Amino acid sequence: MNQSFMKEKKILPLVLSMSLPMVISMAVNALYNIIDSYFVAKLSESAMTALSLVFPVQNLINAVTIGFAIGVNACAAFYLGADEKERADRAATLGLFFNFLHGLALTVLCILIMPAFLRMFSSDEEVIQLALVYTNRVFLFAAVIGMELSFEKIFQSVGNMKISMFCMMCGVVANIVLDPLMIFGIGIFPELGMAGAAYATGIGQCITLAAYLLFYAFYRIPLHIGPKALRFDKAVIKKLYLVGVSASLNLALPSVLISVLNGILAGFSETYVLVLGVYYKLQTFIYLTANGIIQGIRPIMGYNYGAGEYERVRKIFKTALMLTTGVMLVGMLLSWAIPGRLMGLFTPNEETVRTGAWALRIISVGFPVSAVSVSCSGALEGLGKGLPSLYISLLRYLLLIIPAAYLFSGFIGADGVWYAFCFTEFAAAGLSLLIYKKSVTLQSAG
Repeated sequence: MNQSFMKEKKILPLVLSMSLPMVISMAVNALYNIIDSYFVAKLSESAMTALSLVFPVQNLINAVTIGFAIGVNACAAFYLGADEKERADRAATLGLFFNFLHGLALTVLCILIMPAFLRMFSSDEEVIQLALVYTNRVFLFAAVIGMELSFEKIFQSVGNMKISMFCMMCGVVANIVLDPLMIFGIGIFPELGMAGAAYATGIGQCITLAAYLLFYAFYRIPLHIGPKALRFDKAVIKKLYLVGVSASLNLALPSVLISVLNGILAGFSETYVLVLGVYYKLQTFIYLTANGIIQGIRPIMGYNYGAGEYERVRKIFKTALMLTTGVMLVGMLLSWAIPGRLMGLFTPNEETVRTGAWALRIISVGFPVSAVSVSCSGALEGLGKGLPSLYISLLRYLLLIIPAAYLFSGFIGADGVWYAFCFTEFAAAGLSLLIYKKSVTLQSAG
């Protein structure tokens, strides 16, 4: 399979062709999460509460495995572009192996900590037991998740986003179909309740991994994964972890931010805490397309950077920035045009809808500007520069917004938190550009 299209195809069609499958995949994945919660909520309110309590730990597993897989993507694409085939194979093989080990370690760790973790947030034994029924099964598949996500990023690194999209959708569709069958015991399936939800999720992940293995076996890609490539290489391992650890932290930081902001808002009213929760559900859909574009440019930036096509790297970045800005501008316009309807999708409470509509209008002013930070951070990960990308995320999720939220809320109440979002995006945009320009030297690939 010839990868020359990454440095020969016109940039806008290339970026769109790489990004569109990722946008579709992420949309389906977001829909799957909603449907998953929908069926569990049918069991009981306690079951839904249990699932909510488990979410942060599930998010940790995803952050570690997805983050490291991004490192695999960046390294494999860079070495392919630099025509270092042996190291590209080694990056893919070692990355897959290490993420499998990460999954095993997370299985043991998360199952051990869950009883104590759950009791930190609930004293309801029914909720705790339902959560443990779910976690003691679903966490057994963490190693499968590690391998599945590594294969996803390996196929993306060679520019084959359609295979990645297809395999992800196989698992998601299987999960959606199996959820009601295994939870409620329809047809030949026994009624398993929370255990059924866990098994449906795990089986969906296994199906995705099986699809990747079949495509790898029968579809030729310019990366070889096997025992011969499973050799210790200090430079490759360092590069994998440098990007992987930083990307994992990037994915975990929003959870830290939500916890801190919940603490601030709870001092005013629980309504504001609910508004923040609804905002983050909406944000998933608003940022979905922008994040799909970023996933699409990572491998082509890494490939062209490795190949020494520095002018092309500049143009790819500018194209991605233009597209993400356009997407986020649409998000802002929708947030101003129909904020009440958007908030009403998640809550029927009129007071919450009014409060949330006002919050959404304020926060959304920063949407188009946030495209700068999002694009810079994603581009840096694609170029294998994990630490500078992490610096941008630290600015957005900790260093700027948390002090601003405390300060602004002290002067103008809970609305100060919404203004802190807007302030942070403007401040982070300027700093992100400085970090990007200082970190990326487009004269040499060293």
